[in-house]
Amino acid sequence: MLFDVIPENFFSPLAAPGKIVYWECICRLFSVTSKQLSFGVERDVLVDELQYYFESTMSADIPGEELEETGSMTSRDKANFMLRRLEGYGWIYTDVDYSYVQRVNFRDYAIQIIKSLIGVSEERRAEYQGYIYTIYNLARAGGTNPGLGLLQIVENMDALITGLKSLNANIKRYIDELTKHSTVAEIMDALLNDYYTNVVDKAYHRLLTSDNVAKFRPEIIERLEANSRSERFLNEAAEEIAELREISREEARELVLELLHEVIDAFRSMDEILDEINKKNTRYQRAAINRARFLLSSSEDIRGQLKEILTFMNERIQEQNLDYNAVYELEETDRLIKIFYWDYLDMDSLYAPVEGKKEFVPQETPLLIPDEASRDEKRRQMRLKLERTLSPEKITAYVKAQLGDRNSMLASELPLSEGDTFIKMIYIRLYGQRKRVGYRLEMKNTVEKDGFRFRDFLILKAPGKNEPEPGGGQRK
Repeated sequence: MLFDVIPENFFSPLAAPGKIVYWECICRLFSVTSKQLSFGVERDVLVDELQYYFESTMSADIPGEELEETGSMTSRDKANFMLRRLEGYGWIYTDVDYSYVQRVNFRDYAIQIIKSLIGVSEERRAEYQGYIYTIYNLARAGGTNPGLGLLQIVENMDALITGLKSLNANIKRYIDELTKHSTVAEIMDALLNDYYTNVVDKAYHRLLTSDNVAKFRPEIIERLEANSRSERFLNEAAEEIAELREISREEARELVLELLHEVIDAFRSMDEILDEINKKNTRYQRAAINRARFLLSSSEDIRGQLKEILTFMNERIQEQNLDYNAVYELEETDRLIKIFYWDYLDMDSLYAPVEGKKEFVPQETPLLIPDEASRDEKRRQMRLKLERTLSPEKITAYVKAQLGDRNSMLASELPLSEGDTFIKMIYIRLYGQRKRVGYRLEMKNTVEKDGFRFRDFLILKAPGKNEPEPGGGQRK
């Protein structure tokens, strides 16, 4: 049970009105203690650290009814008070060494919880490559300590699966937050700067390239299956795990087989998680582009008018803090659009009886030959539709036209103030991840231009066959 290990009031500081002050003090103390190689830090050193915190911040008092007496304390008194409170909640403890010096350290469970909370607050991403390489090397190693190696494989496998699930949930969070962006600039910043920087470039792109599970999975599964059939491996691993876990040899052998098959099944079923991540990534990018197009639509046709009506309704819903999933009636919309139709009951409202089968009498169908004007109009509409489609070929041609005689240019040099240029820039960024396009991309720093804020990137002309690379050499 959890509260058999940690005190029942352990989380009270993080649920109190002064949770921000408590958490900042915990982080400061943890930063000092984690840098020390010796066991524990002198209490006076931690008091000095907290005293500096209370003197350098606007938090003159520690919020909370039970802490009202701190209002008249000095900064050093507040520092000592905070240490006593954290010790009472079970976060820290104090020892006295042989020199009669008080040393403070965090509890073992507190250290694990603090590291997890700091990771959440800093939005740290899992390093998938480290997990996969570790599993790969451990599976190939064999030799000494097979039981310990198997336990490490299981531990890294759990961390890998957890990281992939976190990535999946992270993309889902971006999808949910997309409706909060009310301008094209905000959408571009969320897509090109935030999403690509924190999700695509850091995690998703590596999963498809250097960290691709498919590169290592066949050999990992092959070696683990071979270990499951090896009596020598099973006996040595069982003997080692029996000693580590303090269980019998028979129980340890069953556990070894169970762990081996668990890791093998996890690698074989990992495609389900990866497919879900791919679907969510595609969904987010498509939704972002469609929303940007929706916000840019300002025509006077039916589509433009509906856009204005929906934008108006969205503003009213946000102003009144209404739930998007509920049903409401906005008085202003009655003058704009009629969704439902009703009328008085009359003779026409009665059910018409079925007359039964009638004899089929074939009739000659007249041959309709469209006139040339209708044909030309249909052709014109088809050409316009094809022209509006931004295919990889069109984007490549657009990039070549913008580059001209140059070998490279920055995306910020594109004329963003003209028409749908920003849409083309989005497609340039998307298609740039493919291999068979006429250009390459290099990510740069964040810039602002024409009201848009996004992460800039360098567009490089891809060399053709037997053409020299921009940095020297020749392509074969």
